[in-house]
Amino acid sequence: MGILSEQEGDPVAVENAAGRSRILLVCEHASRVLPERLGTLGLSAEALESHIAWDPGALAVSRMMAKSLDATLIYQRFSRLAYDCNRPPESPGAMPETSEIYPVPGNADLSEAARLERAEGLYFPFRDRIASLVRQRIAEGRAPILVTIHSFTPVYFGRERPVEIGILHDADSRLADLMLESAGRSALYTTRRNEPYGPEDGVTHTLQVHGLANGLLNVMIEVRNDLIRDDTSQGVMADYLTGLLLESVPPSQAY
Repeated sequence: MGILSEQEGDPVAVENAAGRSRILLVCEHASRVLPERLGTLGLSAEALESHIAWDPGALAVSRMMAKSLDATLIYQRFSRLAYDCNRPPESPGAMPETSEIYPVPGNADLSEAARLERAEGLYFPFRDRIASLVRQRIAEGRAPILVTIHSFTPVYFGRERPVEIGILHDADSRLADLMLESAGRSALYTTRRNEPYGPEDGVTHTLQVHGLANGLLNVMIEVRNDLIRDDTSQGVMADYLTGLLLESVPPSQAY
């Protein structure tokens, strides 16, 4: 049967597939929707609306950036509580039993068959869609620049986070270095390298699989979610990040 019903459709969404920009935007935590088969995973409505279920504002910002850049956007249509598409199947965080302060009863003691079903229904289609587009663009002679968009909560385990924008990278820091340099010139936001997370936290899976493995310029952007709560603030942030990318990517490489 699979984790998704026929009515729920494809787990992956692709917008502006023919975008002319070489920048490829990816939003792994775009949605808080759970597959119907999983019910609420034993969580309250409050928990399912919170940051543990998705990255609030990230999809809206990604869409605005895609429009400004004429870039392709790929995102996951279901909650990271069902499967976190920025984690490989063997990672405990792929189907977390606990997310911050919230136990996730519906993810406790999953069998190998149940874990595989979720990976096959949610993760592999997402991974493969990105990989296919990357291969296609490389074959066309316009290797993409991989940019993943995330948001994070201002308070985590009761501690405030002063960073406003995180520029994250794994072993390849080329694009991150340029973006941090550009951000430092404007000083509009408190921007830091590999904060509030870094490679040691296992958050660079998408960059590793699709960016590093193909020698592509790549970066992960984390935005504090209190800065992107409504249409206006999302538009301001999207404009800022679009400008930051275009300042950092040579024009000859952006299109």
